[in-house]
Amino acid sequence: MKKTIITMLLAIFMGQFLVAQQLPKDERMAWWRDARFGMFIHWGVYSVPAGTWDGRQIGSIGEWIMNRAKIPVNDYQNMAKQFNPVKYDPDAWVRMAKDAGMKYIVITSKHHDGFALFESKASKWNVVDATVYGKDLLKPLAEACKKYGIKLGFYYSQAQDWNNPGGSAARKLTKEGWANPDSVTIDAYTKEHKGHWDPRQETKTFDQYINDVAVPQVRELLTNYGELAVLWWDTPTNMTDEAATKLQSLLALQPQIITNDRLKRPNFPGDHKTPEQRIPNLADLDGTDWETCMTMNGTWGYKSYDHNYKSPQKLIQNLLDIASKGGNFLLNVGPTAEGEFPSESVEILATMGKWMKANGEAVYGTKASPWGLFPWGRCTKKETKNGTSLYFSVFEWPTDGKLVIPEVKNSVVSAKLLATGAKVKATLAKDGNLTITLPATAPDPLVTVVRVDVKGKVANVQPITK
Repeated sequence: MKKTIITMLLAIFMGQFLVAQQLPKDERMAWWRDARFGMFIHWGVYSVPAGTWDGRQIGSIGEWIMNRAKIPVNDYQNMAKQFNPVKYDPDAWVRMAKDAGMKYIVITSKHHDGFALFESKASKWNVVDATVYGKDLLKPLAEACKKYGIKLGFYYSQAQDWNNPGGSAARKLTKEGWANPDSVTIDAYTKEHKGHWDPRQETKTFDQYINDVAVPQVRELLTNYGELAVLWWDTPTNMTDEAATKLQSLLALQPQIITNDRLKRPNFPGDHKTPEQRIPNLADLDGTDWETCMTMNGTWGYKSYDHNYKSPQKLIQNLLDIASKGGNFLLNVGPTAEGEFPSESVEILATMGKWMKANGEAVYGTKASPWGLFPWGRCTKKETKNGTSLYFSVFEWPTDGKLVIPEVKNSVVSAKLLATGAKVKATLAKDGNLTITLPATAPDPLVTVVRVDVKGKVANVQPITK
């Protein structure tokens, strides 16, 4: 009991100490709130089996194949000999992200399989020591991001590691400890994690793993790759305040860095929430910064047979839905073991990029809709020196050619199609309804955006939730 109290007091003290070591939150978050759109990259040894083990297609997401197929540690580590990404071109990766309209990249420096994409003195289970490729994958990516002005972040699995001893030692599961309660029940997760399927992994304690691997590796990430924008923790399963404090104390090495809410709940909330594979409802939002992370198909890590990709139109609509609620969109790509983006991902990024080039103004630097949702689309806003720009993104083209916006109390300065600049008619009635008259058919088959400039600031009204 005494040890528990001391640990809690230490966590509180260190949390307060670290606030002084980091820049103010609003200052750190300013670029992130403007960016709205980023790329997630899940890459590692799991891209070698690509969803298939022992002649069987393994269900669930690709990066969990070791866990789902119960692959022994030696067998899994032998697969690293086939991880040889000779086609890896970080310059091309960053250019694709930038051309798609993305402002930042977050890559899995180490996922739950414990394999580090960087050179590490804390564990030989890394790309330099365990593969024929033998080169750090993160350094050239950091250089390319700096070259193209893209912010870089590292994902790090701090509390779940299936290869480094101690990283998966059996520990009591709490509901607060699981990172994604929407995707799996606590009972199912507990049944899955009573212990490691290979007893060789449990030759050390969890505390030893934290001290010997997690802490030194996070220090390496924060000191060897220049300025980082984001440290994306995953997962908080069974983390202790003591372990979390050791990791969080390292953030003083990068005072500007942003972290998420997956280090340890509830005492280490980070800077933003991370709804996974879903976009929150308006009722779920409490004013905290948030970022939806989502796959293009059904997996994060590469699976050779998963071709069930979302359409570019759907992903653009998701981005606009998220921006209209004040959130960010972190969209995933899972490269192959050779270091290439799947062709479907490349095509989707190119299509989204073309649309963003013409319409990105409706996303970047915007704030949430004053009206909530519309049945025909979404709205974002941007306050200017002289008034407010409203961006109405039309998902379903009205059959009568008219959009009706209720409770508008600002006089209209201008109205036009954002992509082309073509003027449209906007009439403000005495009852406060703003009617926008559109062309007979949608100029853009993906999403057409109408920009309406009004005088003054636009106050929030009773939100439309459907």
